Formats: sequence, C-alpha cells, structure tokens
Amino acid sequence: MIIEPKIRGFLCTTAHPLGCEAAVQEQINYVLKAGPIPKGPKKALILGSSTGYGLSSRITAAFGSGAATLGLAYERPSEKGRTASPGWYQTQAFERATHKAGLYAKSLNGDAFSQELKDQAIEILKKDFGQVDLVVYSLAAPKRTDPKTGVTYKSVLKPKVAPYTNKTMDFNSGIVSTVTLDIASPEEVRDTIGVMGGQDWELWMDALKEANLLAPGCISLAYSYIGPKVTQPVYRNGTIGAAKDDLEATAIRLDEKLKASGGRAFVSVNKALVTQASSAIPFIPLYISLLYKVMKAKGIHEGTLEQMDRLFRTRLYSGQPIEVDEKNRIRMDDWELREDVQSEVEKLWEVITTELIAGQADITGYRSDFLRLYGFGMAGVDYTTEVPDAMV
Repeated sequence: MIIEPKIRGFLCTTAHPLGCEAAVQEQINYVLKAGPIPKGPKKALILGSSTGYGLSSRITAAFGSGAATLGLAYERPSEKGRTASPGWYQTQAFERATHKAGLYAKSLNGDAFSQELKDQAIEILKKDFGQVDLVVYSLAAPKRTDPKTGVTYKSVLKPKVAPYTNKTMDFNSGIVSTVTLDIASPEEVRDTIGVMGGQDWELWMDALKEANLLAPGCISLAYSYIGPKVTQPVYRNGTIGAAKDDLEATAIRLDEKLKASGGRAFVSVNKALVTQASSAIPFIPLYISLLYKVMKAKGIHEGTLEQMDRLFRTRLYSGQPIEVDEKNRIRMDDWELREDVQSEVEKLWEVITTELIAGQADITGYRSDFLRLYGFGMAGVDYTTEVPDAMV
C-alpha cells in the first residue's frame, strides 16, 4: 500500500513505517557521531519509550553508552489496512538497530500506569537485567487509572484563576485567531494532577526499590516544561502547572530516598518542541513557530535528540556535579528562555497575524517537524513506492 499523511485537526491518522525507521536511524547517527558517553548508564528503564523525549533518551543511553534498555509504551499495531501508530514502528526500528549493534533491548506494550505492567517489567528486570542505574519517566496520556484505588483521572488544559484569551494558530492553514479557555473546576485540577503529577512515578520507584532493582548511584528523571510568559496563565499557572508542581515535589522526595545509596532524582525542564501532545495545546503551535524562527536564526535550536544528548553529556554524566536550579530542577530550557530569545519572540507575538505568519514565523519548520513525528518527509524515503503489507 502507498501510505500518505492524513491529517485531521492536530492529529495525523497514518504513519509510515520506513519513515519512522529513518527517523530513528537519524537520531542514532547523531549520537554515534558525537561519540561515546564514558560515564553513561549501563542498564536503563525507560517509561514512555516510543516517541519524543522518552525515545531520544533511550537512543542516547543505548548508542551513547551501550546501555541495555527496557522500554514501556502503549502503542497501537496496524489493523485492517490501517497503519500502526508511529511509536509502534519506532519501537520496532529501535529494537532492530540495537540488536544489530549487539545491544540488549526489550519493550513492553501496554498501560504503564497499571500494576500488571509494573509486575511484568519487574519480572523482566529480575530475569534479564538485575539492578538498573537509570530510570526515565516520560509517560504522557490523557487519563490514568490509579492501580490502588481504581479511580480514573482525566486531565484538562485550563487556567486556574480566570478564563484566558490569547492568540492561537491552526498550523495546517496558517490562520491566526484567538481562543478562550474557561477556568478549571477544583475537580479538574485534582484529576489533572492525578494523571500528570508524580504519583505514578513514585509508585514505580517504590516498586523497583522493594524489588531491589535500583543500583547504587541510580539516577531517575522525569520531564517537565515551564514555558514563556505568554503561555503561563494556561500552562504553568493552570491545571498542567499544578500537575508539574506535584511532579517536582515528588522529585524532591525521591531524591532524598535515592541519596541514601548515592543516587539522585530530578525533573529536567525541557525546551518547547513539536510533539503529538504539544500540537493539541492552544497557543503552543504559534509560540513554537515563533520560537523556532528566533532560535534557528541564533543557531541554538535543538530537537528532542539533541537536547537529550546534551542532557546526558553535559549534565548527568559529565563527571561534574549536576547543576540544578533553586527547586532542584535541571534546566534544559536555558537556551529557550534566554532574555534575548524571549524578547524577540514577545515582539513577534504582539504583531503576528495571518498575513505575517509566513514571513515572521517558522510555520514551515513546524509543519515539517509535525509530519516527521509520523514518519513523513524523511530524506531517503520514497513515499511513492508501495510499502509491503508485512511491514505495515
């Protein structure tokens, strides 16, 4: 079958297996070219390993320091002529590449929030790994069921203090308009914390500790975002921000627990990038398009892989004390939030209109990155050739 992108709103309903493989290989090549990370991890558990920062973390650990990796993700296989999700193809491509390189890699597909997946992962670690020295928590989902209580939480993106109105952009059409988000109820704030806060991360770490699967000196990471002033009312000061506050408080508790055996736990605050999740957030596509324009002009733009490679090489495994801010966070958004970057983005935000979008924002770069999430637009892939059914 010939596979083409089918875009509906902020989603693409198709994915290209050869393009997804090319995207994974491109990231692998970057790490290999950068060279070994001598002090890097050797046994890594990646929770949320199939796309975005989680996949890039797994690639950096495996091909930067030869780490054996166990990855967990919840992806959809193909069925009845419908392609699989991009994470499904990317996980397969990663495993093929690691096995070819003589590295151990195994993946579990299912609900990583569930006790069942926790139990399965622990059994694999006991059988094949032993203790892990890196645990990356990069799960992203719209809802979560607490395995202890059976309560299901659903997250929302809303401000907490007052309704918020600002500019947004349809990245398909390039039309700039305004959108208003209503204030969240207390129940919605609670539910968003239940999905995106630190409870599940702590459940994972406690289960691993109880099973004696955390190596001395183990590092555990979760990923977060702060963002600019323009998105703060709905993001950092909204429901998601409440969840991120909980995540950061969890990191401090876990850090104290791990210090007893020489380990550490951190939240890494990363840069705004085009992801499946960020494409659905009002205001964010416009902001990212403007940010890309500025950061690329300054030569400091990074994708997920470049950022994770820099995190591993210059922060986590440099041999130097790990630099954190006053809230014990690693700030990989340091280049995004530079004063010279943000001042230019703010000026562009004030004047941007539909008529100016093509010249004043990097909407082309945004669209390209969006399609690449699904395996489209990759160099060296012939998208006019039929993909064998066995590969779909």
